Amino acid sequence: MKLNDLEFIIIGENAHTTRVVLRKGKLVTKNPDGVESVRYLDRNKKRRYLVIPEDIKKTQNYDEGRVKHVIIAIQAAMSGQEPHASEGLEYLHRLVQRQVDAGTDFLDLNVDEISWRREEQKEAMRWLVQTVQEISPIPLSVDSSSTEIMQAGLEACDGRAGQTMLNSAALDRLEVLDLAMQYHTKVIVQAASESGMPQNADERVANASRLVDTALDKGIVIQDIFVDPLIFPIGVDTEASNHCFEAIRRLREKYGPDIHISGGFSNVSFQMPCRRLINDVFMILAVEAGANSGIIDPVSSNPRKVFSLDRESRAYHLTETMLLGGDRLCKTFLRAYRKGELEVR
Repeated sequence: MKLNDLEFIIIGENAHTTRVVLRKGKLVTKNPDGVESVRYLDRNKKRRYLVIPEDIKKTQNYDEGRVKHVIIAIQAAMSGQEPHASEGLEYLHRLVQRQVDAGTDFLDLNVDEISWRREEQKEAMRWLVQTVQEISPIPLSVDSSSTEIMQAGLEACDGRAGQTMLNSAALDRLEVLDLAMQYHTKVIVQAASESGMPQNADERVANASRLVDTALDKGIVIQDIFVDPLIFPIGVDTEASNHCFEAIRRLREKYGPDIHISGGFSNVSFQMPCRRLINDVFMILAVEAGANSGIIDPVSSNPRKVFSLDRESRAYHLTETMLLGGDRLCKTFLRAYRKGELEVR
């Protein structure tokens, strides 16, 4: 996606088994038969309903008010049992199409939470890759915490829409770089060390640099490398975003314009109110620091709309101040939220 002179690469995160809708939200309702369902519009803009099965209602997530709708759709579609299989497949088609329409460059596919059994995860990844590549005009990003699951996805991927992406490599998973070479993919590299998450900008830059240099030594071209500096929730650490922005600036300076700097932007707003506002302001600040990609929800946080936000508004100012470390424990932001002062006009 071109934003004036900036090319911002969108990695759409919505075909991911961690994704939830809220039971008390507007998308969960009763279908015409009175069964609790997730409502949606199909490709013909017709109202349809994805039934929430009984086994999902027995999970902790459901008890806590969250419905993992992507898991429901994949399991229904894979089951072959009608009418649920067709409904699940249509739901996935619409999920993909909305991201494509929003200008997504890669579709991130993740099935890690569909099962605790590795073989079932691999089967689901193969099925999802084969299914989505049949309907998607844009390349896939194969995403997993397991190298085995990534490889299963790559084996099923024919690359018809373009060069595939792997999400992601880390210092404790260098074998992912070998997969990237073997299958000629782009690759996201994370700024974690072998022993854990980085605590500051210095550790992010050091860890990411080691991984980038290893990838380059293996023959991966710099244009195929996407660095994830690791974005942590602002509600946990007031300086979390500053560490990330500083790392982005330094990595951009070190590796120049050809490397891509990305990351899961929505992590910053975890367990905070007004998540879209926080995500959008974070995106603006990250791009200003040197990021040129993001793993985002392109439907709710489309970059074209994000970069047209009113930066003079009180909501923007309060959010920016919080993200830049000027609001200890996010107290001013949360107080404004409770007063209803965070509307963006």
